[in-house]
Amino acid sequence: MAYIVPLLLAAVCVYGLVRRVDIFEAFVDGAREGMRTVVTIAPTLIGLLVAVGMLRSSGVLAAVSSLLTPVARAVGIPAELLPMGLLRPVSGSGATALLTGIYEDFGPDSFVGRCASVLSGSTETTFYAVTMYYSAAGIKKIRHTLLSGVLADMTAFVMCVVTVRLLMQ
Repeated sequence: MAYIVPLLLAAVCVYGLVRRVDIFEAFVDGAREGMRTVVTIAPTLIGLLVAVGMLRSSGVLAAVSSLLTPVARAVGIPAELLPMGLLRPVSGSGATALLTGIYEDFGPDSFVGRCASVLSGSTETTFYAVTMYYSAAGIKKIRHTLLSGVLADMTAFVMCVVTVRLLMQ
């Protein structure tokens, strides 16, 4: 198993030599293009990371969660999932930290833990993905992408509870 990556690299080099490709020059060209991409994406990524940090530190997430708790409880959604459901479209690492907290507080086999697991696996970091991919491609108008992504995340949030309730209880 430990030899898979070195063997793959050796195979690529041998293939390049057989095809008479200047391997070093191809590597340098690829690295140069990668650096251009990093320079293009870096400002967007920094802005997004700052926004996520501000969202988490400011208490806005907790305030919005507390506002939505009565509605969530009325429709049978555990209020403990709200912070994760709100943060997941913005930050995967932040949502993973909340997932770990849910596991510690309720256990991974609890109803809330199972719902959080399904939520984590069935949603996307929509804002991050749209920001990064569109920025890398130089697209300025996102049209309906963001709305579609957020609606998909909301649907996954509701359906994770329904699925766990139907299949795992």
